Parts: sequence; structure tokens; C-alpha cells
Amino acid sequence: MDLAEVPFPECGENGVLVRTACSLVSAGTEKMLVDLAKKSLVGKAMARPDLVRQVWGKMKKEGAAATLKKVMTKLDNPIPLGYSCAGQVIEAGRNVLGLKVGDWVACGGAGYANHAEVNFVPQNLAAKIPEGLAMESACFATVGSIALQGVRQAQVELGHRVGVIGLGLLGQMAVQILKASGAKVLCMDISQGKMDLAKKLGADLAVHADNFVAAARNLTDGHGLDSLIITASTLSNHPIELAGEVCRYKGKVVVVGAVGMDIPRNDYYRKELDIRMSMSYGPGRYDPVYEEKGIDYPYSLVRWTEGRNLQAFLELCAEGKVTPAELVTHRFLFKDALSAYELFEGKTGEPYLGILLNYDADKPLAKHVELSTPFPGPANGIRIALVGAGGFAKSVLLPALVGMPGVAIASIATATGVSARGTAEKYRIAKIFGDSRSQLLDPSSNSALITTRHNHHVEAVLGALDAGKHVFVEKPLCIREEELESIRAKYEGMKERPVLTVGFNRRFSSHAAELKKWITGSGEMPVIRYRINAGFIPRDHWTQDPEIGGGRIVGEVCHFIDLASFLAGAPVEEVFATALETPGNYRGDNVCITLKHANGARSSIDYLANGDPACPKEHIEVFCGRGLAVCEDFRTTTFHKEGARRKFKSSGMDKGFQAELEAFCNAVTGRGPEPISFASLVNTTLTTFRILESISAGSVRRV
Repeated sequence: MDLAEVPFPECGENGVLVRTACSLVSAGTEKMLVDLAKKSLVGKAMARPDLVRQVWGKMKKEGAAATLKKVMTKLDNPIPLGYSCAGQVIEAGRNVLGLKVGDWVACGGAGYANHAEVNFVPQNLAAKIPEGLAMESACFATVGSIALQGVRQAQVELGHRVGVIGLGLLGQMAVQILKASGAKVLCMDISQGKMDLAKKLGADLAVHADNFVAAARNLTDGHGLDSLIITASTLSNHPIELAGEVCRYKGKVVVVGAVGMDIPRNDYYRKELDIRMSMSYGPGRYDPVYEEKGIDYPYSLVRWTEGRNLQAFLELCAEGKVTPAELVTHRFLFKDALSAYELFEGKTGEPYLGILLNYDADKPLAKHVELSTPFPGPANGIRIALVGAGGFAKSVLLPALVGMPGVAIASIATATGVSARGTAEKYRIAKIFGDSRSQLLDPSSNSALITTRHNHHVEAVLGALDAGKHVFVEKPLCIREEELESIRAKYEGMKERPVLTVGFNRRFSSHAAELKKWITGSGEMPVIRYRINAGFIPRDHWTQDPEIGGGRIVGEVCHFIDLASFLAGAPVEEVFATALETPGNYRGDNVCITLKHANGARSSIDYLANGDPACPKEHIEVFCGRGLAVCEDFRTTTFHKEGARRKFKSSGMDKGFQAELEAFCNAVTGRGPEPISFASLVNTTLTTFRILESISAGSVRRV
């Protein structure tokens, strides 16, 4: 647990920056996270066997050392707490409608409505606060929306008899919402204090768990409850079993809390009970189109989205039908936030329910933070501005860079300052920025390493070039042809061109070097067959989104085009591609590509998402000079000629990451040539666009 000073985030085009006035600590959800974080590695593994299976599969493919590095990087990644707050809009993105600077809003969403002085919140996760409603009530809106969605799933009618199991924050608010809906409410808990509070807030009956069955029978004249909402948090299966016992024939059981889900068939079958899961705040949750892009569902088709649930809950509070102030047991200033979490650990021995954090409205905010760590880089060396710091950058690129003499990371900018702070402390980075524009203009760096999501590459590349910095951008260079043209115009128009390269690492592998030497010695143009067992990625993953990741062809196939062109010794001249038609499962990511190179060489790339990910990913065959070379996953390369066989083997999987960074650094310092020619970068990027055109048109496309 740490309370860290970090720069506030950039305002994205589909959301708002909110200066927080008050946030609610969710005792249930946050306690689970805190408890998990404190477990040992063995304890974490026992709690998440699904992740252990993923680690084991990766270890078999990539080896123990590489897997361990990635696991530790993941475990080092800080998780911001909180998901329910209220405050004032201080900046609005260009696509935002209905919200403006100065509006007071309630905000929701894990990773968005954090316990932080400033948050970036997508517009569909921010709702205007009714005039006169106190911030301390408005900050309950997210948790209140979870309770409200549970009530909606129960389809409560006037006069229904409804049960609530568990009287934490969710249960107490569900009781009030049910009473506002005209239901008679029976609730249960094991805490007398929580039962007394529920009675005060309107529950018709509040009983101990031992008396719940009898109370339900009496309240319903023996028929059973019309519906029951489970808001408890327990590993026990008892709530589900109890629900089956107390509900009437064709009743509804709604699961809101995290409870055991081993459903006893007998009661549920005989009564034909309808069991329903309540999806957090409501429809739209976990949908990146709704949450990240701000595209709302049609009002007439989806009446109650998570955004509209937020608004409805705020209206209930403004009308006095739900009174969150009654649930508050503790208030802390944000600077004392860590004390709030001592309640979870039982250090104080105090009972708790609603825990609020209040923020200092007068504290100045900084767009960048300087750490006390001294800047380790030599004044005449390579000083890198790290733009973005995802898992790949932290597990592969940064460890390779920090060991190089004369190289230092001068600054870091990420979408959230939380992840940047941890990375900065680990790698002794002196400055943390909240936005890359300010970072790239800062004179402390002379080079930029860009590892953001793909749709932000063009902006960062152009910003770095404008600032006269050398640029290493992770693939792809960009995701649209007009973006490529803007980069080309900028770069070719510069009098003094800095080094510009893209992270096409495979050409720098020792295996690629051996293959290139073998091809050159054959005296013939090669035919190259490249098979990539890419593995399945869900359609809704950001890499599949044409507007964010550019899709897998633009975002990843560029790697294999670059290596094919390097081995062939010439750029791509023509392309023909077809895709497997499997609507619903894939997103055009089972593709067969044929490339004609300018020198007459031929290469084919089969990029497939429908294989077994447990099998090796990359298999390359090169035919030339009456010989055959076979590279298996950059571990072994076997050369066959005239009946003889020679094997080249690296100590591990060598995909060229270290060598490509060394080539970039050598080029920056004048000790080596540019790693990849700009013309080659342009040709590879254009080829990905022509592949998409070829698939669509069903014909050969010139590059």
C-alpha cells in the first residue's frame, strides 16, 4: 500500500478530467484486493489457479527465465484502488457531449474513478449531480448503481416480497431502493448493528441468518419470496442454498455479491427458479465501445445502461429515497488515506461500513513530478523519453536498455501516473509526465522510445520529430495510410534527420543473420515460407479494433513482412492475400499472404489464429540454391544442402530484441548505420494496408 505523488492523467477525446472532491472506499471489493496483494507468491497462485495455468503454458513455450521475468513485471505493476467518486470537470475531450468544464459529476469504473485527486473518466461513466446533492452522497453513485442493477434484475413489482442477504453497503442501499419500488423487504445478516441500521432505513424485517427461513415463511404466508437479492461476499455456498429454500415457485434469485455458486439442483429444479447474475453497474460494463469510446446504447433498446443507472441513483438520493449519509461510519482526509485501510486489517478494532476520503480543493496540481532520484545519465549520452510503459516495455525493452553503457531513461509518460511512478522508481527515472506532449518538449531527453497503444504512435512520432529527437517506435509505425503520409512528409522534409526506426526486432536475431548469410552465399533469389501460429485473441480486444490497434495485420503481420523483406533482400512489390471466412469467431486474422519482392524473390506468410497456442509460434522455411533452411521459433535453424545438415542453435529464444536496441543506440551515437532504412519502414507499413485491400478486393495489389 502506498500513497504516491504522480502527475495527473491526460484528457482523452472521449471523456473528462475530474478533480475529485470525495471518494468512497468500497470495503468489500477493496478489501479483497488488499488481501490478495498481501499473499505470498504461493498464496496468490492458490487464489488464481487460472493464471497459474497460463504461466505454465508460457513457460513451456518461452522457457522459465523469460516467463519469470514477465510474471514478476506483472506482479510489480501497481493497481490503483477505488471506483466510486464525485468531483468537478476541469477539462473535457473533443468528442464529449453533455458535459462541460465546471460541471459537478459522479464517476464510476475501476481504473477510472480511482482514489486520486484528478481522474480521467469516459463520458458514459460520469453523471451530472442534481443541484443541492452533497458530494458525500454523490460519491456513492457507483456502488449504488450496482445495488440498483441488482434490483432491476429482480424485476420487482409493487407489493412484492423481496429478500436481501448481506447488509454491507450494497445490501443497505438495495433495501432502500426496494422500499422506493414499493416492495416489502426482509433482510438478514449476522451483525446486529447492520440489522438495526437496515430497519432504520426502511426494512420491514431484519433478522439473523438463523431466523431467515422462518421469517420468510411468515412474511409470505408460506408461499416464499418473490425474489431474493444476494449482496453478501463469502466463499460459502450457503447464500445460494438458502435462496433456493426461501423463494417461491418460479421466483428469482439475483446474485450481486461474490459468493459460492454451487447451485443445489433439487430446490432450483422443483421450483423452476430463475437465477440471474447482476452485471455490476449495468449494461455497458466491460464493453470497450461503450466505456472507452463513449458510444451509448440506443435509449429505446437498452433503457438502463450503467450511465443511466448512475443518473437514476443520484436522482433517488436527491429525492431523499436513498440516504447514503446514514451509511458513513468514517471520514478521512485524502492525505491520511492509508489510515482508512487499517480498518480492514482490524488494527483499530472498530466496526466500519461507509468510509469516505475527502480531498483538498486548494492543493496545486502538477503535470509532471520530479523524483528525488538523481538522473543517472551522462550529459553526452543517450537520454530517452519513454512514452508509454506497458508489460512488453517493462519486461523486455527496459531491462535491455538500462544495462547499456551511456544510456539512461530521462523521463516517462503513461496514460496513468500510477504505473509510471512504480516504473520510474525501479529504473531510476528522474521525471514523470502526465502527457507526452510536455514530455517530448522537455530538454532532458534527446531520444524517444514510443510504446503506447498503436493509435497514439503517429502523434508521438510527429511530436518527437518536431522536438528533434531520435525515435524508436514499437511496431507498427502507424495504423492508417494518411498517418504514414504525414510521417513521411515530416521526415523527408527535415534538413537534419534524426534516427527513426520501428521495433521490427526479428531481422536482428542471430537466426536471421545466419539465414541471410546462407541465402547470400547461394547465389539465387529465395522462396520463403513463413508460418505464424499466432493464437486466438478475442474480437473485442483493443488490438483487434481498427481504430485503436489497427487490427492484427497492421499491428503484428508487419513484423513478418519486415523479416521476409530482409531475407529476400528487396522490398515488397506486389501482394495477394485471402482470409478464412469464419464470422463470429475471428476478425480476419486467419490470413494467407503471397508477396512478390522487387528483385524477383517470393515469400508467403500464413498468419493463423485458429491453431493450438501450446505449439511453437513461428516456423520459417527458405528454399534456394538447391538447399533448404528451417528456423524453429528462433531457437534452432537447420541448413540442408546436398545431403549434408548443419544446425545453428541459440542459448534461448533469440528474437533480436537486444540487438535491435544496440543498433538503435549505435546509430544515435554515430557508431553505426540506421537500423532499418526509412524506405523499408514505409514499404512494410504500406504492405499491411495493401494486404487488407487485397483481401477485400480479391485481387493482387501493387505496393
